[in-house]
Amino acid sequence: MQRVPTVSGTANLLDILDRVLDKGLVIAGDIRVSLANVELLTIRIRLLICSVDKAESIGLNWWKYDPNLTAPAPQPVVRRTQLPGAPPGSQAPRRSKPAARVKRAK
Repeated sequence: MQRVPTVSGTANLLDILDRVLDKGLVIAGDIRVSLANVELLTIRIRLLICSVDKAESIGLNWWKYDPNLTAPAPQPVVRRTQLPGAPPGSQAPRRSKPAARVKRAK
């Protein structure tokens, strides 16, 4: 009788995740719903789990060209506080609050 080699030690989650990301994992499947030989719904599932380096080495780099992921961050709006023609460092004068109006009885 032959003995089956066993792995000594335990594999923790970090080791498993590292191995999956290094090698890659593909999950593929189809779900079909039919009624009386009439196909009503087909769902095709394709899932690839791997590291970014592995994805680039097999030719997957769609995230580099996706405008939603590569668009530059919007620049903050800078409000101008210096008056045109004023010396540098001076600020616009603050407006005083309008005086309250008093109603007079007739």
